[in-house]
Amino acid sequence: MLFDYISLAGGLVVLIIAGDVLVRGSVGVAQRAGIPNLVIGLTIVAFGTSAPELIISLKAALKGSGGIAIGNVVGSNIANVLLVLGLPALIAATPCGEAGATRNAVFMVAVTLVFIALCFFSPIGLTAGIILLILLGVFLGASTITARRHRKEQKSIAAAAAGAAVADVTEDGDDDALDDVDDIPDSMWIALIYILLGLVGLPLGAHFTITGATTIAASWGVSEAVIGLTVIALGTSLPELATTVMAAIRQHGAVAIGNVIGSNIFNLLAIIGITAVVVPIDVPPEVLKLDIWVMLACAVLLMVLAACRICLGKISGLVMTAAYALYIASVYMLGFAG
Repeated sequence: MLFDYISLAGGLVVLIIAGDVLVRGSVGVAQRAGIPNLVIGLTIVAFGTSAPELIISLKAALKGSGGIAIGNVVGSNIANVLLVLGLPALIAATPCGEAGATRNAVFMVAVTLVFIALCFFSPIGLTAGIILLILLGVFLGASTITARRHRKEQKSIAAAAAGAAVADVTEDGDDDALDDVDDIPDSMWIALIYILLGLVGLPLGAHFTITGATTIAASWGVSEAVIGLTVIALGTSLPELATTVMAAIRQHGAVAIGNVIGSNIFNLLAIIGITAVVVPIDVPPEVLKLDIWVMLACAVLLMVLAACRICLGKISGLVMTAAYALYIASVYMLGFAG
């Protein structure tokens, strides 16, 4: 039994490290190839940081463990809102008025409603997967257009203020698009080695995580969905949690809500979409009773925070963190009762 706990914990650690290494290597190769930082940020970094969740859901679905595949995504989206936004607010004030956050939050709520509708037509198959991937394409396209427009406006303002000296700044030379990615390898060979290590580590970590999780679920007498919604979801959300906590410590909490919205959209569209195209995903009945509705409530809460430009303080953070703890307790109580 001890080996199963070590397998679960070790697998999650390998997943997180492998995902981080894959992102760094991919960004390094992309930069050497002359791909603009904006495109890298919207595609490679976004997909790379979601790689652990993708591999977990894909491997779980291939093994017939739909509870882990769905639970991982639904649980991660809940944790992203209540915990990833709640905990940093206990450290420092977290503003929710980031530019474009309201528009993206409305899209996130719409995507959540589409996902919930698809869940009631279980299994989520090829057609549903294609629908989700089309919506992902729309999101990426709109994000690219908006980001380019914003950067052009900023260039115009800067040029007007500083004169012709700013004219030499290239449109795609904005390094701020990759502020969250540290230690990008300078050598192409090192970058390729990073990619190789990431591609090897991700499936390996997923194997140990799912093996440990399924065995633990059986020994505890709860469903795989419960483990996916809690332990695995929290584990794969650790990178986002660490990022927002460090941002709060550095007084950069304003970017947190944008990161959470983007992560939640990617979880639903990219992870479920890609997985469903490869293999149908069975939706456990217990997820339809509570968890998808909690996820929807969290999405609406995020939209309200963004629309009203609310600044989360210590009391708000405490309430959100306590709500997450209550949710976890409810999942296990229902799991053992079932």
